[in-house]
Amino acid sequence: MISCGGEKIDVVDSGVYQGTVEEVDADKTEIYVKTGDDKLLELYFTEATTLTKNGQTVEFTELAEGQKVEVEVKKVGQRLDPVSVKILE
Repeated sequence: MISCGGEKIDVVDSGVYQGTVEEVDADKTEIYVKTGDDKLLELYFTEATTLTKNGQTVEFTELAEGQKVEVEVKKVGQRLDPVSVKILE
């Protein structure tokens, strides 16, 4: 899988990761997050994904490139489903 400027998309184990939003695709409710260890995660929001900022639920439109986020992901085959996304700044 290649996207986000031609960079390789990484599949990681289920867990919690911190990183920076590299790209936001509002049409697909999708974000790309670059983790601290230089992995690029492709995350398509589901109806179950929660998005919070300062402990409050916020809309997808609050996400922007360059933001620091904490994501909890569940690995489903070769796909990562975001369980929760927390905007840290």
